[in-house]
Amino acid sequence: MSEPKKQNYLHGAAILAAGVVIMKILGFIYKVPLGNILGDTGYAYFLTAYNIYSVFLTVATAGLPVALSRMISEANTMNRPNQVRRTFSVAWWTFFVIGVACTLVMALFPGQLADMLHNAGAESSILALSPAVLLVCLTSAYRGYCQGHENMTPTTVGQVLEVLAKVAAGLVLAWYLLRATGDLETASAGAIFGVTVGSVAALVYMFYCKRRYYGSGREGSDVPESRSRILRTLLRVAIPITLGSGVLSLINLIDTGLCMGRLQNAAGFSELAATELYGVYGKAQTLYNLPASFITPLTISVVPAISAAMALRRRGDASRIAENSMRIAVVLALPMGVGLSVLAEPIMGTVYPGSNEQGPELLTIMGAASFFVCMALMMNAILQAGGNEKYPIYSMAAGGVVKIAVNWFLVADPGINILGAPIGTLACYAVMCVMNFVFLCRRLPEKPSLARIMLRPLAASAAMGLSAWAVYGLGIKLAAGLVGSAWLASALAMLAAIGVAVIVYLILVIALRAITYEDMKLIPKGEKLARILHIK
Repeated sequence: MSEPKKQNYLHGAAILAAGVVIMKILGFIYKVPLGNILGDTGYAYFLTAYNIYSVFLTVATAGLPVALSRMISEANTMNRPNQVRRTFSVAWWTFFVIGVACTLVMALFPGQLADMLHNAGAESSILALSPAVLLVCLTSAYRGYCQGHENMTPTTVGQVLEVLAKVAAGLVLAWYLLRATGDLETASAGAIFGVTVGSVAALVYMFYCKRRYYGSGREGSDVPESRSRILRTLLRVAIPITLGSGVLSLINLIDTGLCMGRLQNAAGFSELAATELYGVYGKAQTLYNLPASFITPLTISVVPAISAAMALRRRGDASRIAENSMRIAVVLALPMGVGLSVLAEPIMGTVYPGSNEQGPELLTIMGAASFFVCMALMMNAILQAGGNEKYPIYSMAAGGVVKIAVNWFLVADPGINILGAPIGTLACYAVMCVMNFVFLCRRLPEKPSLARIMLRPLAASAAMGLSAWAVYGLGIKLAAGLVGSAWLASALAMLAAIGVAVIVYLILVIALRAITYEDMKLIPKGEKLARILHIK
């Protein structure tokens, strides 16, 4: 069967973003009821296990899929099909070996890992999650292959299937096991086993896509490099990226143990109280992670696009793609971060009623941090795609040191306690963004313009935030007199504020030309949409 048509980088990003919207809805259906089923304490067990899993997942998959995508893209651009086939073969076996090693560590030492983070109740959840690392490793090999061919559709569909299976299995198991046993640790393990079930579904689908669209790869007349040389190239590209991403995953893991330890040993909270505080912090993190998930598709698509431009020595095109990607990232991320901060109280009260009262304060700070997270992700991807993999390591390491230092001192203060964690996150990513932008200015052929990237989206987001704040304030007063439930009144006022904010932002983005007609041409059906919205 013939290969699917290649997509330009924003077309591919749009396909991935459509999948993200679906996944976020499903993720909302998964994590919000799950947080309410397990409560703050049970959710802390779930989050602790997931943070450990994230470290192993980063080691196994952070750099290799990017490296594979880049190498496949370069070989395709140079019309070397035999090189493509051998590169995938070497990468698949590399993924397999690393995945097996990481899975064994989690499966054989769940108790030790849980004790290390001062949260012994997470042991069962760590064990239930251990097979997922190997499964995701193999899935990532197929995703990297398809993305290297600039085909983002299999990744999108596979991710949706993965989340569907995770939601169905995780919620059912959590609900059933909690009713059957009454034990939060067992219920948390059942909930997180849904991740493993979802990983199986994704792997089966990606294997099918690889066989259907590409088979074993077309024959060519080119002479491929030796397996050892391909492996060296793969690791040379992947290791710096993995180290950079691994720094953040390791910091998040240290953050878990540090917060739990400092809350108990320095701030004077009991283990149960510390677990509850960390649980509500984890719930706020679920909402704070939302903006970054919409940026990730753009970062995935920009890697092969910039790599192909660099391979063809079109350095000006690479610079243009980089600046456009950062500007679009700002247009997407900034309003979401502002919205989370301005409407933190009604969002936490509506989504997690009855949770710890510090939730809105946590989300206010984390909403601001979410913007810097998005921009750090985008700039990391641009640096990595341009062959500058080492620079994100420096910025991530510096940001990590800042985060650990801030957490160490602030979380230990009884008056600040868990609020120190999001403050540390904000400081961490702000430092990363500043350093990454300096690196981009030095490494790109054409220096990106901060004014072109930031000013117009910033003006639109500021007006949007003010409108959301005003509409919610008025709406809660009106709704309180019409409905008897305080929760319902807050929810109605919040929905009205969000609706008005979206309209205000769209109008201003178009009026201020934060998005141009040229940008819209790169998005599927974008020219038609541009005409409807009168974007010139």
